[in-house]
Order: sequence, then structure tokens, then C-alpha cells
Amino acid sequence: MKIKVLIVDDSALMRKILSNMINECQDMEVVDVARNGMEALKVIERSQPDLVILDVEMPVMDGIETLKAIKQQQRLPVIMMSSKTNDKVTIEALELGAEDFIEKPISIKDNWDTFKEILESRISVHFPEERSAQRHEMKNEFLPEQLLDKKASLKVIAIGASTGGPKALVHVVQSISEHLDIPIFIVQHMPEVFTASFAQRLDTLSSVTVVEAQDNMRIKPKTVYLAPGGKHMTVKNNHIKLNKDSKIHGVRPAVDYLFKSVAEVYGKNTLGIILTGMGNDGADGCEAIKQAGGYILSQDKETSIVYGMPRVVFERGLSDQVGSLYKIADIIKEMTR
Repeated sequence: MKIKVLIVDDSALMRKILSNMINECQDMEVVDVARNGMEALKVIERSQPDLVILDVEMPVMDGIETLKAIKQQQRLPVIMMSSKTNDKVTIEALELGAEDFIEKPISIKDNWDTFKEILESRISVHFPEERSAQRHEMKNEFLPEQLLDKKASLKVIAIGASTGGPKALVHVVQSISEHLDIPIFIVQHMPEVFTASFAQRLDTLSSVTVVEAQDNMRIKPKTVYLAPGGKHMTVKNNHIKLNKDSKIHGVRPAVDYLFKSVAEVYGKNTLGIILTGMGNDGADGCEAIKQAGGYILSQDKETSIVYGMPRVVFERGLSDQVGSLYKIADIIKEMTR
């Protein structure tokens, strides 16, 4: 059975382009379109889509208000369509429950195949049953006390996330104690420009300082560093190093890049955390942390928007503890108290 998609965009051209792209995909189809949020709410009742692609800027009822209404009435995954100029609004949408966002390319005509591939993967990742009947049950009985034994020697926390990560990271960052005395490094798969706005948003919600990392920035305790979009982040000689080396797993920044660097510098005094996200970025980095004697937490399937990155870490036997997003937040609160 095909994935049924609703497209909501005030541009007739964009509705046509997205419809053509999606209908070319084998496992999905566009069941309806809408010009604004008011129309979309009526169409949802009529067409019963499995997923909504929602533009940010629209007349009558914009993307944010439409998203709020959808999330109040339905349990539909929503992917926002946004431009770089809407970076702050996009971050707000992710906080309000949007599962993901796709950046509009400057020229779709010149990037047709690439954009179509991105669109298809971002839609299909929310429906793993359409791709595979296999199920993975997570059971890990490690007690929190085993991690708390490391509290006295903990020197760094490294966090990796992708699809669904912004909303999860808001919850996690809000749990950090104001008495944090170590640095925290975060890689969130996100395009350039958006990470600056996301760091600013996290900073307003946190009791500690959150910044978008800069090259050669001195590492300080009580600070959370978010890797900038388009650049890998590593640590060396108590400074942050950024580079534009080749993408890993098709992404830059990559979680693996950060985790391997942190493992080399901080060794057994490292806590690595893998949150919701598609793909397998972070697994090799978790292995490096484990080999150095560090500790790995991975998010569970039930609270992950996309159980991809955490699943790979768990199935490779790298998770010391599996927990819900809320449990992970509680652990971070205790570890940074």
C-alpha cells in the first residue's frame, strides 16, 4: 500500500513540482493538495493522508498555525517546507511537533534528482513498515547507578541527533543543571543558517550558555556547543576545530566525526548520547567511545521520531543503557547537577 501524502503550499507551481516528484516514487502518492492551512484542515478530513508536507509561509492560515491545529486534532507526521529566510520559524515549527523540515532549493530544476531523493527519503523514513516487516524490540536492563558511578569523573557529554532531533534536544537542553561544570557538544543534522537560529533558541531555553561553535573557539565548562551546519566539529588542545572535509554518511556535520574526536581527547570520562534520527551516523563514533572506556546512552524506539541511529547503536551492542527521551533528560539533569 502506498504512503498517502497531502501537499499544502500557496504556490501552484510548487504543488505541481512536489506532486510530480512524489508520484514518481514507487511507494507513495499525492492524494490531495491545499493552498493554505484552512483548506488543509478540511482536506485532511476528506482524504485521510498518512503524512503532510506543509509550507511555512501561506495566506489565510500560515504553516505554524496549521501545524498547531493538525497536532491538536491528528497524529499525522508533518514535514515543513522552508527557505533559509524562515530559519527562526522553522525552529519554532520543530518545537511545536513537526517531525522534520526540508529546505527549499534555490533552483529545483537544477537539483531535481537530488531534491527528489531527499524528499522520498524524508517521507519514507516515517513508515518503516512500508520498507521492511522486521521489528526490533529493545531491552536493556542496565541500572542508572552504573552510570552515576561515572559522575565524579565525567569530563564531557557528546550528543548526536538527526530527524526529530531539534524537538528532542529542546527537552534535553532544558534538563541541564545550572551547575554544569563540563562542556557539552552537540551534532544535529541541519543545514547552514538554521543551526545559528537553533543555538539561539536553545540558549533562551537553557539555564546554561548554548552557542553555535566557531573555529578555534576555546572550550569552556558550563557551555553547550552546537556544530554549525555544513562543517564537521572536532576538539583539540582545549579548542574547537571546524572543517569542511568530505561528508560522512552523506552529512556534514557528522556525529561520528565529533564522537571519535571526543573519545580520543576525553577517553573513559566521556558520556555519548544518540538520539532520534535516520541512518547510521554515530555508530562508529559510539564504538570509539566504548573502546576508550566511555559510556553510551541511546534513545528508545517508543520516543524516537525515527528509530534509525539509536537502533544501529543498540543492535551493534554499543548501548550501555537504552532509555526514553524523558529518562535520558533525567539522567543528564542528574549528571550535570
